[in-house]
Amino acid sequence: MSPELSLWRIESRWLIIWLAVALLCLGLTGCSTKYIPGIGAPSAPSKKSPAPTGKGGTYKPYTVLGQTYFPLGSAEGYAERGVASWYGPTFHGKKTANGERYDMYQMTAAHRILPMHTRLVVRNLDNGRTAEVRVNDRGPFVNNRIIDLSYAAADALGVVGPGTARVSLETIAGQRIQYVGPFYVQYGAFVVEANARKLKAQLVSRGFAGTRITKGELNGTTYWRVQIGAFSSLNEAESNRIRLTKESPGCFIIAD
Repeated sequence: MSPELSLWRIESRWLIIWLAVALLCLGLTGCSTKYIPGIGAPSAPSKKSPAPTGKGGTYKPYTVLGQTYFPLGSAEGYAERGVASWYGPTFHGKKTANGERYDMYQMTAAHRILPMHTRLVVRNLDNGRTAEVRVNDRGPFVNNRIIDLSYAAADALGVVGPGTARVSLETIAGQRIQYVGPFYVQYGAFVVEANARKLKAQLVSRGFAGTRITKGELNGTTYWRVQIGAFSSLNEAESNRIRLTKESPGCFIIAD
């Protein structure tokens, strides 16, 4: 065999190996930005995450997927309508854009430009349910979505099943807006129905006679939610939530 033929075969083998590696890398990077409806788009990469720049609550511009966003210096008077989605298990425990650990069972949300810790009232325009959330993350980075809800918020609003919903957003001014009840405080959720019923019996014996159990589902798993109520006003529900937070830190208010 001539030296030229041997060299050609060696070069051909390396070319085939190089092409295989290139195709593998292309496949991996192509999947990295895939959006899964009903779960939510990933937050901004940590090196691009917005950071506070002053007492006024302003934030530096940040870039995600080639798009630059300019967070607002104030949320006063902000209102918006559009489509909400939610994100849950995939991101549970990971850092949010403001440095907190994402807890899918807290009433939080991701928004592209509102200042961190902005409190919003979100109304599901399809079923009339409302919920109060706090912004602690950035997203969703999909054109037709305006907010990514935590699992708890999506569950309270009835968004978990369909994955998305038409909503309105409104910032909360100095005084709390009054909503139509009844209101409940969700104390906990269990995968074992017997545990939920045991807790309900304990709460009823403590004087929470209106405690109820509702059934929900997440990724094929059934949950039994124990909710204390019913409270006729949001102020009454909030005072009970604060009282119950000492024994159930993750409890939150829902409105029927």
